[in-house]
Amino acid sequence: MNTDIAELLAGAGAPMPVLSGPLLPAVGRRPDARPIGEILLEMGACTPEALAEGLGAQHLEDERVGETLVRLRHCSEWDVCQALARQVALPCLERAGVESVDDELVERLPMGFARSNSVLPYKLDRAEGTLLVFSGDPGRVLDLDDLGGLYDAELLITLMPPAALGELINAVYSRRTKDVDLEKKEQEYDEQDEDILHASAEDAPIIRFVNGLIFNASKAKASDIHIEPGDREIIVRNRVDGVLHEVKRAPKAHHPSIIARVKIMAGLNIAEKRLPQDGRIRRKIAGKEVDMRVATVPTAHGERVTIRLLDKSAMALTLDAIGVAPDHFRVIDEVIHRPHGIFLVTGPTGSGKTTTLYSCLARINSTDLNILTIEDPVEYQLAGISQVQVQPKIELTFASGLRSFLRHDPDVIMVGEIRDLETAEIAIQASLTGHLVLSTIHTNDAATGITRLVDMGVQPFLVASSLVALQAQRLVRRVCVSCALTRRPMAADLSAVGIDPEKFFAGELPLRAPLIDAEGLPMPIVAPAGRVAPPVGMLFEANPQGCERCSQSGYSGRTGVYEVLQINEEIRRLAIRNADSGQIKQAAVAAGMRTLRDDGAHKVLCGTTTIEEVMRVTAEEG
Repeated sequence: MNTDIAELLAGAGAPMPVLSGPLLPAVGRRPDARPIGEILLEMGACTPEALAEGLGAQHLEDERVGETLVRLRHCSEWDVCQALARQVALPCLERAGVESVDDELVERLPMGFARSNSVLPYKLDRAEGTLLVFSGDPGRVLDLDDLGGLYDAELLITLMPPAALGELINAVYSRRTKDVDLEKKEQEYDEQDEDILHASAEDAPIIRFVNGLIFNASKAKASDIHIEPGDREIIVRNRVDGVLHEVKRAPKAHHPSIIARVKIMAGLNIAEKRLPQDGRIRRKIAGKEVDMRVATVPTAHGERVTIRLLDKSAMALTLDAIGVAPDHFRVIDEVIHRPHGIFLVTGPTGSGKTTTLYSCLARINSTDLNILTIEDPVEYQLAGISQVQVQPKIELTFASGLRSFLRHDPDVIMVGEIRDLETAEIAIQASLTGHLVLSTIHTNDAATGITRLVDMGVQPFLVASSLVALQAQRLVRRVCVSCALTRRPMAADLSAVGIDPEKFFAGELPLRAPLIDAEGLPMPIVAPAGRVAPPVGMLFEANPQGCERCSQSGYSGRTGVYEVLQINEEIRRLAIRNADSGQIKQAAVAAGMRTLRDDGAHKVLCGTTTIEEVMRVTAEEG
């Protein structure tokens, strides 16, 4: 155990394995008998208040305090790994590449054992009789002893965060596993009974095929998987950063088995093929909790399935993280700290409205506020907030849930969506009786949210007196920082998004509606953290060839563009007069509102996204 870990990794004449992240050795250390919480405090990884909260919540979930602190986002898995390494005097490593693992060792170890015990052998020194292993949980001593017996070697353990080790295990074993060859099966399943369907759905190739779809989609950070039956084959497409990409095709003969497998995983009725069904799958993929919503619908060529993936560990829950600019942040922060009123977030499906509301709730969440939400579905569980799932089958709707909330002494209420007059009227009643209400509505821009409520049947004076602000938003793809190119844009393209070409090429502030600071002065163009703004007269563009980090797309991740309409006296008068959305928008712009395209133009100049992306998502403003 006291041998220098770097020498062991290098081996006798063997090449150094490919490792990433700092390797922290345990040479010369002694075990630290203190509780892991004390070690984390000494490291500065968490605060005393966070540790106290973690210790209190630990017993409720029957987990170790390090796991609780990670779940509550008070520290990272790498922090806990380093603290654990101090406790047991072992080296630790943040991450490793698949090249560091000897495939011959992996062939002798079942993948299930590696996953369930969070352990992976990566180098065997036969001369010394030592086996180097990565472990995410050294507490499983008996299991590790079994591993030493399997290879007839003494174990030398290097700790690694469980999520990183899980990704490495999946990558190593997937490298060894060939794609499932479904072409070999030729039997048609046109008229299968339930027993046969169950049996075929449990075939190993079908299971591996479906699991592979989910794993690869999660790895690519896809938001949706579409399994679409055609006339002769099945097409699988993933939506990554808002754009669909075809990833797989399979023979039509296997369509019933694949659909049945997904239904079994989601707890749906595999015998029902004529009606749409909705279900849910929860899986831990590469050490991360991934929640999946499954929807089926019958089509002319058979049932199609859409699986929406929600990676809870990757969900941003701060307004800064979702791309809210400083001027918008000031308005939203003031609105969500009000004691009453309605704040509406508008936009099409998939524009990040729910994430915005969660970010608002996370900002105001405190022990002195009673916050209740009714959602369809509950996508992310927030500590300290009572969240209710809509259940239409038992008549638990947005309206009925909202009505019930008023008897529970709430301070803040979040309604997943205002869909009808009844829900709108109860939300307005709640705001007028001293509650802050956050909700969403489907409109193209912020101003249309006012007229949509009137169209539902709400009296204009009630809309004017209850609304305090509306926010419209869209999601644009971020330019990949690893492979971005620079180019000199066309003057017409700059003008299209509200950028003055002459000022742009002269290096002056070229925005039609620049960001305004707290003192009312224009703010300079500042690149996001970790990025350098493009040179004067140049813009970043997505590399058509892409790179490994962005899966050859040129884009990596998404951010939001926003417009925030704060209700003032002029807009209130227009709402009471039942003015159209165009008049309301003009008044808001005259009062200083930046439109979606204006906010997009700022993000183009920062180097976050491209003109093409902004034009794509704000086409209705053209």
